[in-house]
Amino acid sequence: MDMHGIEPEHAAELDGLRSVQMMLSTKTTNGIGRTMGFRGTSAEFGRVTMEGIPTEAYYNPYGTVHGGYAATLLDAAIGLAVHTTLPPATGFATVDLKVTYLRPMTKDSGPVLAEGVVIHSGKRIVASEAKLVDRNGKLCAHATATCLIFPSASKELP
Repeated sequence: MDMHGIEPEHAAELDGLRSVQMMLSTKTTNGIGRTMGFRGTSAEFGRVTMEGIPTEAYYNPYGTVHGGYAATLLDAAIGLAVHTTLPPATGFATVDLKVTYLRPMTKDSGPVLAEGVVIHSGKRIVASEAKLVDRNGKLCAHATATCLIFPSASKELP
């Protein structure tokens, strides 16, 4: 079984939505999600919600959460939202990511929620956006991204 609870020989048979839903259903977080304390909370076609709990471990020298924390959580929500739209044996790579920071976060901001949404899906390019809000629903950051779609049975970069 791979790190997301999906047998490798079956991963190429699953569409992106089912793959992401299975990943979220395991309630285990690996990779960057474990490192940064993120977890997926919901997934539907073209939309994913994730939660993070910023702590002092992510502070910059100015006493607020480093912008990389927000960027990574937004990127994860965007990436999983894009993934939910893909057919089996298809991968993607982020071409660009633009983050706008609107409000600083501290350990008291969490839990924070990021919602990634696909706003355009073409044959080769997917445009998406994500919003990150604090525990009071105040917008902390917004991101847009472009992703390149490609066939890949192993879902690895070509």
